[in-house]
Amino acid sequence: MNENRRKSKPGKALRRFIIIVALIILLVVASDSFFFLEEGESALVQRFGDFVAVYMREVPDEVRAQLETRPDLSIHVGTGLKFKLPFIENVVKYPSKLILYDSPPTEVLTLDRHRMHFDNTAQWRIINPLLFYEAYNNLERAKVRLDDVLYSEMRICVGRLNSYTIISDRETSNQMLLDLTESISRIFAETGISVVDIRIKRTNLPSETYGNIYNRMNTERQQAAAWNRSEGEREFLEIRSKTDREVISITSTANRIAEETRGKGDSEAARIYNNAYSRDPDFFEFYNLLDTYRMTVGQRSTMVIPLNSPFAKYLLGNPIEAAPAPDVPDLPDFPDFPDLSTAEPDNGDD
Repeated sequence: MNENRRKSKPGKALRRFIIIVALIILLVVASDSFFFLEEGESALVQRFGDFVAVYMREVPDEVRAQLETRPDLSIHVGTGLKFKLPFIENVVKYPSKLILYDSPPTEVLTLDRHRMHFDNTAQWRIINPLLFYEAYNNLERAKVRLDDVLYSEMRICVGRLNSYTIISDRETSNQMLLDLTESISRIFAETGISVVDIRIKRTNLPSETYGNIYNRMNTERQQAAAWNRSEGEREFLEIRSKTDREVISITSTANRIAEETRGKGDSEAARIYNNAYSRDPDFFEFYNLLDTYRMTVGQRSTMVIPLNSPFAKYLLGNPIEAAPAPDVPDLPDFPDFPDLSTAEPDNGDD
């Protein structure tokens, strides 16, 4: 029995070794048979140098049309755990989310021959991993190509504008960036890259150009201010002349209406006075004389008037009859003189 136990121990150890080795091989095969695709990734499955499958979270219609031109390529949509043939198929992964590219500052010549330094950023993504692999294979080569194209297209777009326009006109600068984004996207469309956005972080000018740009901007603002002042002065003169004409018209109309009204009132007052005066002339004479006393006689007034003056008729309390006029002697009769106008001229004959 001891010999049988001794013989069974090596057999059990061998079986354990085989099981362990089998488990290790199974784990290795299992680990190489699956791969996990995350939300922001896309993957290519390569078999003996040829791509047989592409895995993407979403496949746009344009990308699907490009991939369907490869009959041996299968398209899979979705993320998560995926299967592949172990040791035969390889997986190449690429990010499908936005990638921020910060280009180094570059010097560009504007339309008015001024040098400007641009510090740009670009956002791009891989929309077709198969075309991207065939064009660049890795991200570093794609960034180098993006930098070359961005610098070249930036020189073309900036070369169409003046330096002061780029600095002062924000709308023109934004439109330039939109045109730049579209042109670069068309260039990279055949390589599986989509350029989403391009922004200018900072724009610097050489120190010698700042003075010229500021002087030009100052001159343009002064011209605009002078034009605005002249337009304001012209509108002011027009408004003032129109207002003066309206004032003259309104004043003349008011004066005419006032004179007509005053004339009508005076005529009506005269008519009323005449009617009232004709009823009792003595009373109105007395009333008018009292009104005259009120306006002329004060507390310390000194008046020198004859007693027979009509003004003193009621002032002294008793009416005084007017004194008879003094006798004036008759003048002597003068002889009649001949009428010389009808006399004949004296010729000196006598």
